[in-house]
Amino acid sequence: MEDLLTQKVIGCAIEVHKNLGPGLLESTYESCLIYELQQTGLSIKSQIKLPINYKNTTIDAGYRLDILIPNKLIIEIKTVDKLLPIHTAQLITYLKLSGIKTGLLINFNQVKLIEGIKRISV
Repeated sequence: MEDLLTQKVIGCAIEVHKNLGPGLLESTYESCLIYELQQTGLSIKSQIKLPINYKNTTIDAGYRLDILIPNKLIIEIKTVDKLLPIHTAQLITYLKLSGIKTGLLINFNQVKLIEGIKRISV
């Protein structure tokens, strides 16, 4: 099920990239990807606060998920020269904090989008 979901999301991301190309702001790609995902009928949420639990206290530490398909997938969007280990670490942290098992890291600042996509499972 998750593989079909990630394939659907990647297809939507490719559609956005095909229409816009690289070089725009992260927020632009996020808005357009949200539009594409909604067109497929997926239930999504964006810019979701992700608090941390510290010593039995919930703390809003400023973390936000770019796009969430509830209980299934976190989508983290980037527009960087290349994905770095810190970007992967960020998504892994979000997955652990949320209890969601799968995430997609999508860097739209690529000539070929497929080179900027990383699927992560914890």
